[in-house]
Amino acid sequence: MKILIVDDSRAMRRIIQRTLRQAGFGGLTILEAGNGAEALEIVRGARPDLILSDWHMPHMSGLEFKRALNEAGIGIPFGFVTSENTHEMRQLAEEAGADFLLAKPFTPEDMNLALEAFVS
Repeated sequence: MKILIVDDSRAMRRIIQRTLRQAGFGGLTILEAGNGAEALEIVRGARPDLILSDWHMPHMSGLEFKRALNEAGIGIPFGFVTSENTHEMRQLAEEAGADFLLAKPFTPEDMNLALEAFVS
């Protein structure tokens, strides 16, 4: 299974990878992008099975990235991993078609609950 992690912080991409392992999701192929524009190019070439995206990033935000996927008819399971956890942001994520929003900071248990339906 291929998971694309999209975050402008390299450190946060590493934290997400480590937490995936701690949550019991081993044997994954991890792809990385530093913003939504980079991620869109990766998606077109590599077709990941799941996308984990930050919300606030330069060049193309996570929300803009999700909307671009929608416009292109690309229906890959998608979740936001973000420090933003307001009702408004959850509503925007849901309206854009995100499957979940995982708030930072998160634990391996939080990760497991958010991803168990998507990671095989």
